Amino acid sequence: MSCELSVPLAWLRTPAPAHFLAASKNSCSFFDLERTFPTVNTQQTELDSPAGIIDISIAHSPDSDDAFMFYGLATNKVRVPGYRFTHTLCDIETLNLRARDEAFYDVTAISFHAYPYLQHNYTLMGCGGSVGEGYGPMVVSTKPLNPGDLGRIKIAVPGALTTAYLALKIFNPAIETVTVPFDRIIPEILAGNFDAGLIIHEGQLTYSSSGLHKVLDLGVWWRETTGLVLPLGGNAIRRSLGKDSLRIVTKAVHDSIQHALDHREQALEYAMQFARDLDSRLANRFVSMYVNDRTLDYGADGRQAIHKLLDLGYERGIIPIAPQVDFVD
Repeated sequence: MSCELSVPLAWLRTPAPAHFLAASKNSCSFFDLERTFPTVNTQQTELDSPAGIIDISIAHSPDSDDAFMFYGLATNKVRVPGYRFTHTLCDIETLNLRARDEAFYDVTAISFHAYPYLQHNYTLMGCGGSVGEGYGPMVVSTKPLNPGDLGRIKIAVPGALTTAYLALKIFNPAIETVTVPFDRIIPEILAGNFDAGLIIHEGQLTYSSSGLHKVLDLGVWWRETTGLVLPLGGNAIRRSLGKDSLRIVTKAVHDSIQHALDHREQALEYAMQFARDLDSRLANRFVSMYVNDRTLDYGADGRQAIHKLLDLGYERGIIPIAPQVDFVD
């Protein structure tokens, strides 16, 4: 389903530059208008780009960690001469599908699971990733269950291209799943429509307040199995931008992340507008989980983990395309 929303300026609590405040409409597939988060597109539509200015479209999910990461660029605290950045917010599975099917955005957040399907058009940035350091997506239920019980029930999942789904299928390929929008998984479990659900984003910190029980933490399982962090999502950049722009834009994203880490209080205030159901304490904790030194640089073991995850998916027949992972630094 398609939705178009103009974003009220009240959503932009931190003052932003004119191009950001002039948020226009964006069509975001697979969102139900009744329950969508505002879709932000900062692209100016009335004026053509000045001569010599390169427009770069950036898309990421409407989450506090992504908002924190892009705070510097979105508010023009980080500028790059000759480049103008526009920002669109949309749920991660929609971004996965749009990158796979259209290569639509110049820079897009993706689940690592999706990368082999779009690797011919995109390469990975060496920064901007979210990894679980012994934590990650969780399977939760209204009743106590053992991980071994999961093969006998139907589980709601946030999308077949999410890394959470890939990790779950590596854990047990026989698990039966049904795709449900990520923000509806907990309500669907509570309504009795599913025995369990695979939760991502802020739900990892809030599920217990809904009376749900943790059945499996895939980040814990992955570390116990491989000894590695669980790479969840990263930033992909279109190869067609060319070598110079690939390098310049990747550095801009790196600088935006560094700016947020260096100006944490201001960046958190900005990110709070996207912190679904989280108070400032939990939002700070959530951001710390997924925006940290590894977001600036995966590290050798982080890159090893990306290769390991995708190679396992391919070897076990979950991913039909041989992964060809490369990075721009």
